[in-house]
Order: sequence, then C-alpha cells, then structure tokens
Amino acid sequence: MNPTQLPPSARLKLDLMFHGIHYTEALGQAAGHAFPNYYPYRFQPGEHDPTGKGKAPIPYALSLADGTVIRIKGSGDSPWGVSGDRTSGYRLGQVGQPDIPVEFVPLPRWMGAQTSDGFAMARTGLELLGDLGVINLAPGCEYFLHKQDGVSMRCGFCAYGAPDERVAHLGQKIHQVSLPDLTYTRIGETLEAALAEGGVRQLYLVGGSLTDWREEGQRYLEIARRIQAVNRHRLPLSCGSGALPLDIMRQLRDENLVDNVCFNLEIWSEPLFAKICPGKHRYVGYARWIEALEQAVGLWGRGHVYTAMVAGIELEPEHGMSWEQAADLALEGAEALCARGILPVYSLYWPVGGRDHPEYMSRLRNYFERLNLGYHGLRRKYDLHISDSFMTHRCAFMQMECDLDRLMAD
Repeated sequence: MNPTQLPPSARLKLDLMFHGIHYTEALGQAAGHAFPNYYPYRFQPGEHDPTGKGKAPIPYALSLADGTVIRIKGSGDSPWGVSGDRTSGYRLGQVGQPDIPVEFVPLPRWMGAQTSDGFAMARTGLELLGDLGVINLAPGCEYFLHKQDGVSMRCGFCAYGAPDERVAHLGQKIHQVSLPDLTYTRIGETLEAALAEGGVRQLYLVGGSLTDWREEGQRYLEIARRIQAVNRHRLPLSCGSGALPLDIMRQLRDENLVDNVCFNLEIWSEPLFAKICPGKHRYVGYARWIEALEQAVGLWGRGHVYTAMVAGIELEPEHGMSWEQAADLALEGAEALCARGILPVYSLYWPVGGRDHPEYMSRLRNYFERLNLGYHGLRRKYDLHISDSFMTHRCAFMQMECDLDRLMAD
C-alpha cells in the first residue's frame, strides 16, 4: 500500500519550498559564512529593508537535524523566519510553533582560492550541491542558436543560454567538441583542492547540448577521461549528458569512465516532449531518447540509469491539464520508466509567472506531493533504489526521492 502522508521533516521541506523564508538579521548574517544563494533576497514593497538596497544576499540552503537539506527561497510573505547566530546556533520558526534547530550549508574554503595561474577556482566549472560536485565545463547550449518556423529549439523551462562571451573563460567554442587544455588544468587543480578539503562524495558531469548527439558524446568522452585522470580519490562519476549513441555509451562503460548515466527526458509523453523540448525532439527524438535509456540499462544495470524530470511544467496554462491529470500522467511515466529499470528524478518546476498566484501554487503543491508519494511506492514495487553513487539526500535541495526513501524505510 502506498503511503498517504509525508514524514514531518519532508512536509516541512515542502512547506519551505513553497512558502520560503522571510528576511531577518540572522538570515543576512548567515550569508557571510554560508554557501551563497544564486538569487538575492528581494524585498517587497512596504517590507522592512534594513539594507536600504532593495535586495540582500542570503544562504543557498539549510539542513535540519535529521539531515534533510532544503534550498532557501526568499519570500516576504512567508511566516517562517530564522533567528540566532553562528555562535549560539540558528533556529527556524514561526509564530505559535516551537523553533527548529537548523544549520546552513557552509561556504568551502576552495571557493575563495585561485589556481596556479591566478584564476578564481569558483569560476573553473565546479559547483557544489551539498555533497555533489557538479562539473560544467561547457554550459552554453547550441539549441539556443537554432529556430524552426520561428520557434527556438531551447527547452521551454531552461535558462542555460547560448555559448557566447559569458562562457569565454571556459574556452567553449560554438560547434567545437574539444575544450582547451587550460580549462582542464584549472578544473583539475580546483577538483584536487575540493577533494582535499572534504565533503564531496559524488561527481556529476553536465553541460549544454550539441545539435549532433554523436559530437556531444565525443565531448563527454573527452571530459570524463580528463576528470578521471585527476579523480585520485576515485569518487563515483555520473554522466549527465543528453541521450547518446550506443557505441559512445559502450566506450564510456568499457573504459570504466562513469558509474551512472542520466539522460534528461524532462517530461513524459511525446506531445509534451515535442512542445516543451523542441530541440531534443528535433535532434534526437522522443523514441530514440527512451531507447538510449533502455540501452544504458543493458550496460550499467538497473539502478544506475536516471533521467531528470521537470515536475510541474505540465500545469502551465497552455497544456490545459488539471493537477490531478498532470500527476496521473507523471506517475504513468514513472511506472513505465521503472518497469524498464530507469529511475526518474523529479525537480520542482518554479513557474516564472506563478509565484504570486496562490491558487496556481496550491495546485502545484498538490501535484508535487501526490507525485512523490506515488513514485515512492513505485520504487518499492520495482525494487529500485537511487544509488548513493549518484545522489543522496545531502544534495537533493529541490528533490524528495532520497528523503522519502530514507525517512520512510521499513
């Protein structure tokens, strides 16, 4: 029987994902020593702004006593706030409820260091998500450069961007597979510093797409080989590319370059895939994408093949779905994938225009809760487990699979 309620800390995580945290002096002080949020806190009209600047830096994530990690969303409407300080400890609370001890994900020392040629390590392509080191040496996506019948080929939810001057410091060139040696030298030094400091348990390769899936595979082969050459701790390494040709996958497997693969389908059902991910549909195709995932299971085995999904984009008005219909469709996809030995991972979609609409956010929350509870039951049904070599609850800031498997274990 599927569970019908989230455990308390998972429910709190869901509350904070949707309601956020309002600004306090303690939250602002924590930004001085915590891993920084990519989005500053923006004060609402009429909200007390002690900075006088309209915005303020805040931490990226906090953790509960049981290890649950939650990404911080700043919101002046939230009843939740942080008190305390670094010395006495921080506490999360709201009026009428007991405070909850929390910690903020710390800022690692290596992020303030430089490579041997004086380049900031924080800009070399390594990003930390809890205990997961994400390596992104080619963030520019070629889908942004192409249109068909006036429609951009980029995924509808994506903000990665085209390869341009913003990625020049990594040496990425349009329509060029290989990256410069200097890029690999810098990421190698950064990775050594990060691993020496500790806390990183898995590595994940990711990047922007190429329109030729074979060229994309050749790029990931090159990157994986260069990263493994400096991965002296032999931390598990996962490939987060697009779908790849079978012979490229065989090379990745035969050379023991990666422990897991994650080809991000993003959305279940071919009509939605074609509409939301037009570039993936045009240059690879829905059926070929799923076939590549199936082939990967044959190479790496059940529990080592993943696909990231954007949970909730089905609720955008143009798709004409109720939250119940959207959840049913997502769970249909989850079962179809699990039956093939493929594990989807659902990241909550934040609608650009829906943040200030309570009714929309209520439907999105209902959808996300039902999806996660139902999917937890499917993982049990098919005896599938998210491998610690791929991700853990310590890096799942916007996902709930690892939390539920840990908190709802028999």
